[in-house]
Amino acid sequence: MLALVEEPMDDKMNYYPISRKEWQGFYHNGKAPLTEEELEDIKGFNDQISLQDVQDIYVPLTHLIHLYMKEFESLTVSKGLFLHEYVPVPPFIIGIAGSVAVGKSTTARLLQLILSRTFKRRNVQLITTDGFLYPNKVLEAKGIMDRKGFPESYDMEKLIDFLNQVKNSQEEIKAPLYSHSVYDIVEGEYEVIQQPDILIVEGINTLQLPANQQIYVSDFFDFSVFVDAEPKLIEKWYLERFGALLDTAFLDPDNYYYQYAIGNREDAFAMAKEVWKTVNLKNLEEYILPTRGRADIILHKTENHIIDEIFMRKY
Repeated sequence: MLALVEEPMDDKMNYYPISRKEWQGFYHNGKAPLTEEELEDIKGFNDQISLQDVQDIYVPLTHLIHLYMKEFESLTVSKGLFLHEYVPVPPFIIGIAGSVAVGKSTTARLLQLILSRTFKRRNVQLITTDGFLYPNKVLEAKGIMDRKGFPESYDMEKLIDFLNQVKNSQEEIKAPLYSHSVYDIVEGEYEVIQQPDILIVEGINTLQLPANQQIYVSDFFDFSVFVDAEPKLIEKWYLERFGALLDTAFLDPDNYYYQYAIGNREDAFAMAKEVWKTVNLKNLEEYILPTRGRADIILHKTENHIIDEIFMRKY
């Protein structure tokens, strides 16, 4: 039976806390629709997700998303009946938020694969909000290069315009392409979104409040997930990921991390720890965590990226 005990944290008071065991018991009819090798291909550098995690957590989550999709489609039909005209079903948009290094990219790629295989006739696409960061040259001109990842470093008007085009089912929409290898927008290259039935939007800023805009990015979302963990754990994963990046970056002089990979390892990690403290942790505490209470589902992680608890919005 689902326990309705309130979480003491304010932003979780409007959620049902559900243990992993309870959660996996809500949907018994599904198995992980991918192989161990496919899972390895989509995992992040240091994410330790297993096929058991997929079956216990993500298959029930996909079932819940399907319930939201059916209600979404039903509401669209009802609007058409009210207007006495055919109203096409717009794309169903899923937002995925959370800190740097918490594993939200793996969650996004995994959901894309599972949804594609569960709903074979649906076109499921994925976009990250990294592409809507201002290019480094613009950040430098604005004097906010050290604020990269903070709300002011994103072109939110461009992101909102992009989502508006998606919802209006425009045939082909170009989104800027960001490269983590060069740590910048790739000039002249784009990701192309072509009339998806389901679009997954992943990024640290997907649930944030607007600065000057009259609309939230999350206003376009029909379902949203926040990937959560204690900041100390996320710091550990961030540094582990940094080390993994160094282990490969030394092979590529064009890689942003090359300079750290070929230098003193202790100095490199000292720099990474400072970046975590002054940039990523600050951004997490001031801008990312305050958006957690806007998500439909919170996936809480503990050691080794294990999801131990899920919080489902009550209303």
